[in-house]
Amino acid sequence: MALFPLTVSTPDGMEFKGEVERIKCRSITGDLAILAGHCNYCTALGMGAAYVQMEDGTRRSAACIGGMLSVMNGACHLLATTWEWKDEIDLERAKRAKSVAEDRLAKPDISENNRKLAEAKLKRALVRIGVAEEE
Repeated sequence: MALFPLTVSTPDGMEFKGEVERIKCRSITGDLAILAGHCNYCTALGMGAAYVQMEDGTRRSAACIGGMLSVMNGACHLLATTWEWKDEIDLERAKRAKSVAEDRLAKPDISENNRKLAEAKLKRALVRIGVAEEE
């Protein structure tokens, strides 16, 4: 299969740079996959599982929490707010975050702002858990 250059960065630094067969991630309008030869494209990223199909055919999964993806002249650049490779996710921490968020959401007197924050934290925790527990 044809390859293309991919760069994955976060505000904390470079996460990946290399030639890949495919990247799949979630945009704000749904899941998308980029292959070699994709037209120029730009989109905002949502929260979800992502994977990179490497040059040797292996697949690396990650949790991607927001950001931007662009394809320009055959090269793909992904700037993620948070990008965590599957093997870097602290599953127990994610489960604790999920529990804390659910507890906050269960309170009857939660403010609208705190409810939105708890919902966002719950979504992030669920993405991390889903990626960490996938086979």
